[in-house]
Formats: sequence, C-alpha cells, structure tokens
Amino acid sequence: MRDVRRLAVFGLIAGVLAAGALFPVAAGVGLLAGEVSDSAIGSNSDLKSGNLPSATTVTDSSGAPIAYLFDQYRVPVTSDKISTAMKASIVAIEDRRFYEHGGFDPIGAARAVVNNSNGGAQQGASTLTEQYVKNYDLYVAAKTDAEREAAVAPSYARKLKEAELAISLDHELTKDQILTGYLNIVYFGHGAYGVQAAAQTYFGVDAAQLDVPQAALLAGMVQSPAQYDPTAHPDAATGRRNIVIEQLRLQGSLSPQQAAAATAAPLAVNGNPGVPAEGCIGAGDAGYFCDYVLSYLKQSGFPTDRLADGGYTIRTTLDRNALAAVKAAVDGQVPPTQPHVADVMATIVPGQDGHRVTAMAANRTFGNKPGESSYGLPYEPENMGAGSVYKIFTAATAMEQGLVGIDTILDVPASGYTSPIYRNGDGRPIPVGNAGTYPSTLSLTDALAQSPNTAFVKLEESTGIPPVVDMAVRLGLTSLADTPYSGKSGTPSIADVMKAQNQASFTLGVTPTSALELANVDATLASHGTWCPPTPIESITDRAGNPVELTQQPCRQALDPAIADTLMNGMSKDDRPGGTSAPAAAAAGWNRPVAAKTGTTQEYKSAAFVGATPQLAGAAIVFDDSNSPKPICDGTPPRSCGTGNLYGGKAPARTAYQAFAEILAAQPVVPLPAPDPRFLKGSLADVVRVAPTPPADAPAEGQDPGAQGGQDQGGQDQGGQDRGGQDQGGQDQGGQGRGGGENG
Repeated sequence: MRDVRRLAVFGLIAGVLAAGALFPVAAGVGLLAGEVSDSAIGSNSDLKSGNLPSATTVTDSSGAPIAYLFDQYRVPVTSDKISTAMKASIVAIEDRRFYEHGGFDPIGAARAVVNNSNGGAQQGASTLTEQYVKNYDLYVAAKTDAEREAAVAPSYARKLKEAELAISLDHELTKDQILTGYLNIVYFGHGAYGVQAAAQTYFGVDAAQLDVPQAALLAGMVQSPAQYDPTAHPDAATGRRNIVIEQLRLQGSLSPQQAAAATAAPLAVNGNPGVPAEGCIGAGDAGYFCDYVLSYLKQSGFPTDRLADGGYTIRTTLDRNALAAVKAAVDGQVPPTQPHVADVMATIVPGQDGHRVTAMAANRTFGNKPGESSYGLPYEPENMGAGSVYKIFTAATAMEQGLVGIDTILDVPASGYTSPIYRNGDGRPIPVGNAGTYPSTLSLTDALAQSPNTAFVKLEESTGIPPVVDMAVRLGLTSLADTPYSGKSGTPSIADVMKAQNQASFTLGVTPTSALELANVDATLASHGTWCPPTPIESITDRAGNPVELTQQPCRQALDPAIADTLMNGMSKDDRPGGTSAPAAAAAGWNRPVAAKTGTTQEYKSAAFVGATPQLAGAAIVFDDSNSPKPICDGTPPRSCGTGNLYGGKAPARTAYQAFAEILAAQPVVPLPAPDPRFLKGSLADVVRVAPTPPADAPAEGQDPGAQGGQDQGGQDQGGQDRGGQDQGGQDQGGQGRGGGENG
C-alpha cells in the first residue's frame, strides 16, 4: 500500500518537479542527488501525535508561575484556544486552498511556477500540511545542525518525502488537527514558538483572544519573522499585515468595511516583545528556591533532561508571602552588595506527613553577573560550620541514652578544662575554652540557652561521639553522611570520619552546614521526632494534566516523640532574658514560644540561628562567602574585619526573628509541646550539684560565650564560594576543631 501511495505522489508532483516549481532557486541547485536520510524527518506517527517540545512551568503553591524551563518557548494549545481570526489569516496568506486539496496542491504548485517564471513575487508550492511536516522536521526531529540544515535544504528527495507525508496526514487527520498542529509549531520570532507564545509575546493576550489585525500581523510574519518584525521593521510589518487583511477580504472572510477598519488599526505590539527568561535566573527572588527544586528533582530520579521540552507543570510549596518576608530579612541585615558577607535563610512547615519548604533566600541576588551567585547558598552546606547549634545533637543523644533530662544539672568546667576525649592529632589533650565566665553548674535547659562549650564537651564524654554524629544525621543533617570528607567520591563521608577519629569538636559545630538542613532539624523536633525530606514539591503534572509520581524518601521516626517534645521545651529559653538570642527577639517584638539555638564558629567567620514553633521551623546563617574567608564583625551592616565579633544571637537571630514575626503574624500563638516527665531527669542527675546563684561576673543578659583564644583550635577555612568543600585536618586540630559558643 505504501508503494502505491508513493507512486501516486510521484504522479501528482512529477510535472511540477520538472518545471522547477518546488524550489524557486537558480537552475541546478535542487538536484535529485539529495537523499531523504540527510534529514531527520519525522515519521507519520510522530506527526500524528502532535507532541511538540513544550516549556515546563514551575509555579508557587498558589499556581502562579515563578520560572519556565525550555529550549523552545512553546505553549501548545488546543484548537478551541485559537481564535477564528488567527486560523482564517494563516490559511488566507499561506494556503488558500487548504480546505480543498489533499495535503499536496498541484494547482498551487502550478500557480507558483507561473508567478515565478513571470518575475513576480516568488512563491513556494508548499501547503500548510507540507509546512507542518517541514517545521516538525526542523524544530522537533532534527537534533544536530546538519539535520536542521537538511530540513530546509533544496533537496527534491526531501520535498518528495514531505509531500508523501502530507498526503498521508491529510487522510488520517482532520484539517483542523493539521492547522492546530501547524500553528503550535511554527516560529514567530523573538523566541516565540507557536501561536500561544506569539500572542503573549507580541500582544500580552492568549491565542483565543487574537483579533483580526493581531492575527493578520502574526500570520504575515510566518514567512520571515526577522523581515517582518514589528519592532525592528514596523513599516514592513504593517505592509505585510495589510496584505493578509486584503486576502481575507478577497476570500470573503471580511467585508470591505471590516477590512478597512483592520487596515487602519495600529500595530499596537508590546514595546519590548520577548518570551520569559529561561530557567531559575528568571525567577527573581525565588531563584534559589527554583534551583533547589531542580536539585531535588534530580536527586529523586526525575528525568530532568525532559524538563526543557516535556511541558510539565511543577507546583511547588513556595509561599510568596514567606519568601518576601525572608528576602526582606536577609537583605535588611546584610545588603546584597556587601563584600564577603552572605546571609541565608530557609523556612519549613513541619508535619508528620511531610516537611514543606515554604521559602529560602540569600542576600546575594541569584544570577551569574558580578556580585551575584548561582550557587545554592541557602541549601548547600557552607564550609565554616554552625557552631554551638550542634549542641542540640549532644543533648538529644544524652536524653535518648537516659543520661540526662532537661532539668538535669550539668557540671560546667571553667575555661581551660582538659577533656580526655578532646585531643589533637598527636593525642595530646586540648584545653576547651568558653567565651566568658559561667556558673559551675547549669540545668540542661539553661546550658542550651547560654551555651558553655565545656559542659557539652564533658557531656560527650558520657555519650560517646559516634552516637552524637549519628543523631545529627538522623535529625536532618543528612549531607554529613552523603558528602565525602576529602571532597572525592568513593572516600569516607564527613560523618564516618568524625566518628572514626572521635572528633569531640563535633558538638561545637565545625562541619559544613546547610541552612535548609538546620531548619529541617528543628522541623523534625517540631514534628514530634518525625524526620521527612525537606520537599519543595506539591505536585507534578504532564502536558495532558495527568499526575506524575515522584519518588521521595518516606518520613521516619528519627527520635522518640516524648524526647523530641521534651527537647523542644528544653530549647525554649533562648529568646528569654539570659538566652543568647534574647536581644534579637526583643528587637523584633517576638512574643511566641520558640525552641531555638544559636551558634558561632571560633574565628567568627560564620554564625547561625535555628528555631521552631509548632507551625514553622527555620534557620539563618551569616558567613563569609569569598574565596578567602575572614572574621566578620557585627554591625550595620556586618562586615569583614580583623578579629570578628559576629555571634549567632546577632545578625542570624535578627534575620530569623524578623522573618518569623512577619510570616506568623496572622497565625495564632501555639504553645510548645509539654515535656514528658520521664525526660526531666536522667541517670547523671544524682551525681551533680544544684546550680548556685550565678556570680557577679557571669555573662550579661543575652550572651552565650563560646570557644576563644585558641582553646578550641580553628581549622583551615577553605575558600571558594563556600561550595561544600571540606575542612581538612586531624583530630581536633587544624582541620575540624573550629568550634564555638556565642555571645548573644
């Protein structure tokens, strides 16, 4: 049957081929030597399917677009979404016998021969059906430059194949299906592929709303989008549009009066037509969130190579109001152009069935221009660490082991305490320091709020270091187990090295840390100990609107709910008088219960805050993001300096409380979960003393002293854009011992 059809095609076009009508070019150019195999011409089934490269849309939680992913910006629409004026205009100017011929038009071809041989305006002999085949070949089937060149080359073999496929399509598709396919695939200039993209680009309307002057302009542009560009060549575009309008009148689609009115209409195109920016660069303040979405999809096994042409709709968990609050907070503390100092924050809505990431932002503008960053600052680990925030993991481990409860009174050795587990690479003990003077004992709750280093290093002597590292991974710092310590794949992870070397500095927060993962730690506690992956995905649908399943890690019980609830209660004093973030909370007018912790690294190159209410968890980190990190001095704004005085209770806490207050303003105040009596005390409670009255030289209100003066020896802060490279070194010296408490 196929051979019979092909013979029929030959019979229809043989005379036209002999006359040279199919290619209005100089004699000798269009030779039969061309082979069909020179082109990647689409098959009949491909053309019938109508599956065209389509832009993927990434939206916020309300469905409003935040980014588009595409190679060709195309938004295919069904026939009923294209105006009658547009359909009539393209038929009038490109193929007036469209509804009469069978895919190949010998009459049209003969007319082209006459016009071309008489020196008139040169015309091709292609029908809209043939053009649909050629454009499909050019924009879909062709994958290489050679194939794209072959798709438009003056080859009789190619033309024969186009005609054959056109006749076949005309037998198997309706005229409306062919016309819709053509209008969805053809290029209209300024990056707009297909009529819907063109309508939005030039007029800011949908294809269904195109009127006669608008439709005539677009139809006229198909022949040469550059030559008839209405912004670059308005006179040529107007003349071409009016030719289309005249053809509509001659063919009876318009009355003389209607044609005159359409001809008199101004072009009225957008002043600077263009398709949306491609990718996360075009997402504005949502750029980092968008970038995390793509990273998350890749890690989940989604075919990200299909995003640019698959036409998916990815509905995310992004809350625009939360993003605005977070972005205002990070920029308010550290301006985007401030050298060396980055301020990042992420927020998560906790829940036992999922942890929904609602916002993330950095003071750095997302982009590739000078002063911008396209690195995942809010979700990728920064190199310098988070300081005393890691004391949460030591406390959780000790509670799980039954050693302590939140009311247990802990010994707080003075600075210079020599721990048997805190040693350098030669095995010699390193004195542990505090950044101030503390009472000799504190309850675990007060120790979490005031953060003496010596108390938590001493507590590690009882828990052991490996369980503390494992607790950090369980609660949310999963990158510690996934990131090679040396930076090379196949080598032990950071967590494995910390455990193998018994690095007691772990409780002082010396490892690379992600703001998003820190936020997820508190989300785990706020979810009664249930860990869930921090997801940015609400749903995914394909081009037909069918749901697409995404493989995501299941939630799991990471910590006994009673311990999680009790620890939340034990972290409730950080914003109160004496707590490290009390001044920042007061400045923000904070009046809600919060489970919080601050942290600072020894050399003041980074500081962090993490906090949670039952409705919201979040973390902020301020750090030097330059190639040669330096200490940071808190100020208006924070800046690089010689010695540093940045603490977690300063810029990071101010960032977080400002954002939290704005996000939660309309929500009710919800108390923290009540502590479980089983975890108020522990087996160590009988061997420690009752806390005496703090001495007169105790830290001032809001202070959280940490490691100072070389007592917790700092490591080599590796440079770069803080791209997660690891701090190398031996046991609690040079490489990993950059811990730190913080002065509020």
